Amino acid sequence: MDATAGTNVFDGVKVVELAQWVFVPVAGALLSDWGADVIKVESPTAGDPYRGLVEQGVTTGTERVNYSIELANRGKRSIGLDLKNPEGREIFYKMIAEADVFLTNFRSSALDRLGLSVDELRKRNPQLIYARGHGFGVRGPDKDIPAYDNTAFWSRGGMAHVLTPEGLDYPLSPRGAFGDRQAAMNLAFGVSGALFRRERTGEPSVVDVSLLASAMWTLGSDMLGALQGQEPRARSSRGQGPNPLGNVFRTQDGRHITLALLQPDRYWAELCDVLGQPELFGDSRFATITTRAENRVDCLKTLDEIFASRTYSDWVVRFEKSDMPWAPVQSVEEVLVDPQVVANGYLSTVESDNGAELTFPNGPVQFDEGPPDLRRAPEHGANTEEILLELGFDWGNIVELKERHAVM
Repeated sequence: MDATAGTNVFDGVKVVELAQWVFVPVAGALLSDWGADVIKVESPTAGDPYRGLVEQGVTTGTERVNYSIELANRGKRSIGLDLKNPEGREIFYKMIAEADVFLTNFRSSALDRLGLSVDELRKRNPQLIYARGHGFGVRGPDKDIPAYDNTAFWSRGGMAHVLTPEGLDYPLSPRGAFGDRQAAMNLAFGVSGALFRRERTGEPSVVDVSLLASAMWTLGSDMLGALQGQEPRARSSRGQGPNPLGNVFRTQDGRHITLALLQPDRYWAELCDVLGQPELFGDSRFATITTRAENRVDCLKTLDEIFASRTYSDWVVRFEKSDMPWAPVQSVEEVLVDPQVVANGYLSTVESDNGAELTFPNGPVQFDEGPPDLRRAPEHGANTEEILLELGFDWGNIVELKERHAVM
């Protein structure tokens, strides 16, 4: 079986994307990974401002390759189109007439000014799935204010409050595009559901995903606690919970091992064996979930001393032979070479223009046990002529459109 054949689940699906930065473009990249033809519409002059990160020095790597734009736009085609130009807008309408999905993160006020509202686009294509990614939702007083993941997801969505340890003067800052990529998967899932619904019922959908709602879903357990009057705060749970076998332990060389023995009686004997402390199994203080809870301070202290007696690598070797839920606490660099990452194809490479290989993380979804076949992100407007020819324009038309600055 062709390992990549299953990634073409959206073969024949056409997506027109009018979006910038990370959140919605990443959703488009995921749809492209799964076989959709995603056309990225960019202004003829500046293009997606995310492309400017190289010039600002805000990108990953030492080469003059914008890895960030590659990750968010891989596999797409790009057309340079001036939507403020009447001819450019008519070209856009022709694209929409042939599309299955319109994907955008432009604010509703901008879409209305450009004549790209749901009603306007449905006039050209009644079966169009209209998918929007936004900061705070499509209703309410703040529906049209600008948003990024560090404002709508991290700050307003409660993430910074929950994850910042008490006592710090300022909240922790998020990792790059931390909320964007989570919300992007939600939006790609929503589009997938809308395509399925339309296939079954013939009815198109309007799909909405916000960064704020994505944060609330990610913090579902904390939201449930708050709804019941509890105050969710970031704090160490070591020694506070009834089960000392669900904790992180420090090794002799300052590394850490995580245990998640949520069925502690089931694993207690095996844990004692792996720890090289069979006598613990006969200790009446720690014999059952009840007695371990009653003596959790002593139990945790005992386990801390045992873990501190061996190095991280020693414990990894011992736990690798077990059948318990555990994990080494790894750095990002270690994750990249993790045998499970390699075996499952969670990283893929594409060839750059100069022949060098560029490596990127895949999306988390695989079809038919294979990763997607990654393709490079397009240069700004790289496919303009190709797309216009597909729409029925001839080369004379294209030259005239360029002269009138409707396209690049």
